[in-house]
Amino acid sequence: MKDLLAKINAEIDTFKVEAESLTEKGVKAAGARARKSTLEIEKLLKEFRKVSIEESKK
Repeated sequence: MKDLLAKINAEIDTFKVEAESLTEKGVKAAGARARKSTLEIEKLLKEFRKVSIEESKK
């Protein structure tokens, strides 16, 4: 669970950096990287939901 949370936080940090590059500096490639990061965050959050539900059933 802790490993999963660390992955989520790392991916959110990546998203923040890329989104800032896109909005503040106008780096268009950062937009693609930010969108890719959101897809990875979505997968990780779904995994967190599964793990969380399993943990609560114990």
